[in-house]
Amino acid sequence: MASLPLQLRPFDRGDFGRLIASVESPDFLQQWAGGYFTFPLDRAQLESYWLTGSGQPPSNRIFTALDATGTPVGHIEIARIDRRNRTASLSRVLVFAEFRGAGIGCEMLNLSLRVGFDELGLHRLELVVFDFNLAAIACYEHAGLVKEGRLRDVRIMGDAYWSVYQMSMLEDEWRALHPPSSGLP
Repeated sequence: MASLPLQLRPFDRGDFGRLIASVESPDFLQQWAGGYFTFPLDRAQLESYWLTGSGQPPSNRIFTALDATGTPVGHIEIARIDRRNRTASLSRVLVFAEFRGAGIGCEMLNLSLRVGFDELGLHRLELVVFDFNLAAIACYEHAGLVKEGRLRDVRIMGDAYWSVYQMSMLEDEWRALHPPSSGLP
């Protein structure tokens, strides 16, 4: 089991193999990436993805989560950063299988929210989550994200359609949960 606290470091080409190995089926790829990639995931797709985080300023911030020992335990992205409107989306949240159930997803989310609100100065961060992913929904709600609505039948997987919840957090909600410290003991 990983040791908290976690840190986020920029996703790099050395992380490609770990992500490829984590995606064992088309269903899992759809749940993790929401149609962004095609199965089977490969280095060429990840190379294009990695490049989306390389502009100045980048339109995406892609991270690998590391535990206290420096072991990669997950992946998360702040996507579609809109600096004019101060909005972005949290995307492709993945805790590697052997580290699930230890609170890592919630910690990755909180670190990403901190980057979004405190470092990037965003006003709104949003995400979509499949309505059957109850563990993720509970984590997002615990962090303070609010369900805004359910979008029905947005992705087809085999013969079934999957629905999502749209969730978000605004900067004032973040600040209420995480007031700046005064620096006093």
